[in-house]
Amino acid sequence: MASSAANATPRQKLAARGLDGVTLLTLPAALLIMLLFIYPFAYGLYLSFAPKAGGWLANYIAFFSDPYLYDTIAATLNISLPVTLVSLILALPIAFRVRLLKRQRLLTTILVIPITLGTVLVAEGLLNYLGPQGWFNRTLLWLGIISHPIRLLHNYWGVFASLLITGFPFTFLLTLSYVSGIDPALEKAAATLGANARRRFLHIFLPLLVPGLAINFCLSFVQNFSVFPSAVLLGAPAGETRVISIAAYQAAFEHFDYSMGSAIAIIMGAVQLAVVVAVLAARRLFYRGSVSGAKG
Repeated sequence: MASSAANATPRQKLAARGLDGVTLLTLPAALLIMLLFIYPFAYGLYLSFAPKAGGWLANYIAFFSDPYLYDTIAATLNISLPVTLVSLILALPIAFRVRLLKRQRLLTTILVIPITLGTVLVAEGLLNYLGPQGWFNRTLLWLGIISHPIRLLHNYWGVFASLLITGFPFTFLLTLSYVSGIDPALEKAAATLGANARRRFLHIFLPLLVPGLAINFCLSFVQNFSVFPSAVLLGAPAGETRVISIAAYQAAFEHFDYSMGSAIAIIMGAVQLAVVVAVLAARRLFYRGSVSGAKG
């Protein structure tokens, strides 16, 4: 054994340590991640502790000392959390229905079209559709339901609608994958034992879906928390929809304080991480055992 180990070639020695040719193929991807993510993050973190004036915590002290700045955290959570919850609540029953359809691909294609449009194009469409002279208000006025146009833009609801339209397809596709991954035999067995639809959902589907829905929630939340174009085009950037990304943009590109902008971006990431950790910790309260034929 000792002699064979001593006579092994360098390639064999590296392979014994897990560094074979297949593993080395991951090096380009690892270098790309370092260049595109790790280095910018590390530089931004360093920059946030190098303020124009004051000590190394001056940017963070200034942020949490100014209500105009730290209130953006609550404003962003007030938009991103409800949108994420509504997207999940809508996606779940639709996914249960779509999984039983024969033309599932056609309906799925229709539902994911908003992803191809982009945030700006959806915002432009909503400006024309939900505006005071848009089709929505004109239809309600023509039907006599309202006496004057409803204000649905340049406020909270304009941003909410935009995020829901652009984010729902992503949430739906993830939900559909988890729902379709549950073995139908489990539901049939429960039905055979006399469980109605409600009990089957609460005691079979929901425990199996919670781990996947938690991941879905986290991914959708991070996407919604980083809202910027919708808040500018359809919201009130100086009012109720002044989200934290707008504060970071103004600090970096209007006041040319890149150090403060980096600090706000780090705070933004910390808030996202706190919510994600809380959600992933909460899913431990549900069933975590192994089930054949189920995802999550």
